[in-house]
Amino acid sequence: MATQTETLNIPSLGLESTGPALSPSQLIWRRFRKHTMAMIGSGGFILLLLFILVGSIIIPEQKANEVDLAARLSAPSNVHLMGTDSTGRDIFARIIYGGQISLVVGFLAVTISVTLGTLLGGIAGYFGGWVDSILMRFTEAILSIPQLFLLIVLGKYFGRDIQTITLFGRSFSGSVGIVILVIGMTSWMVLARIVRANVLSLREMEYISASKALGASDSRIFFRHLIPNTMGVIIVASTLGLAGAILNEAYVSFLGLGVQPPTSSWGNMLTSAQSFIQRGAWWMWVFPSLFIIFTILCINLLGDGLRDAFDPRSQRHL
Repeated sequence: MATQTETLNIPSLGLESTGPALSPSQLIWRRFRKHTMAMIGSGGFILLLLFILVGSIIIPEQKANEVDLAARLSAPSNVHLMGTDSTGRDIFARIIYGGQISLVVGFLAVTISVTLGTLLGGIAGYFGGWVDSILMRFTEAILSIPQLFLLIVLGKYFGRDIQTITLFGRSFSGSVGIVILVIGMTSWMVLARIVRANVLSLREMEYISASKALGASDSRIFFRHLIPNTMGVIIVASTLGLAGAILNEAYVSFLGLGVQPPTSSWGNMLTSAQSFIQRGAWWMWVFPSLFIIFTILCINLLGDGLRDAFDPRSQRHL
């Protein structure tokens, strides 16, 4: 009878079932959607993408490069929502197409960076020994190269000599490729170290030993078990790396060594505006600056939310 009483009293101790257990992906989504700032950042970034994509459908690229000297330095109005620049080009249209370039540079540079960092860090962590030593010394050597300095040097000596590229009906200055490659090739090192540390701990887990005992190949273990279990770190690093790539593109374009005309970007829009800061044409630098700040803020908020969501020890938003 005592046993029955104890059994009946179990629910009163708070051990009653609260529903089916959540999968890891469901837990991640639950933590993420309860992270208020992350949701704000996600919403803002989605609105930015819609603005750029829908805007490019409504407004042709020719309008962004159309020169109208009669309307040069016009203040924001019903005709030109964000005013015009020193040659009469519509800033609203250039914000749309400049945003495309800034985001494309960021996404492609991050793709290169994440691919290199994941592969090199994962291989170093999984195989260890002399492979680990060589790859990590190589990583430290690349880490010692100042990224911004390399961007400036290569942009100065090679960016202007590369032919304009036409892709999907759009014209891009050849310097876009230089910016993407340099940012991508010089920003993978931190991720490689993080991935290596994760793989070093994962390779000692029992399921990895079981896979080896069952005859699984190294490539299968690496791509089917180790990398998927490191995706949380990779996704967070990709998000935060995107913000850094956009900022780096803006730096070198502002210096006149990044994306070159006729291709517009938020960075080179600021370059053309710097001569008019004290002449009252505030709209030439305010709008590109606001879009850069808004984009970086949204991406950072999104990255912070993803970091907390992928942390299994995080109980703050459960």
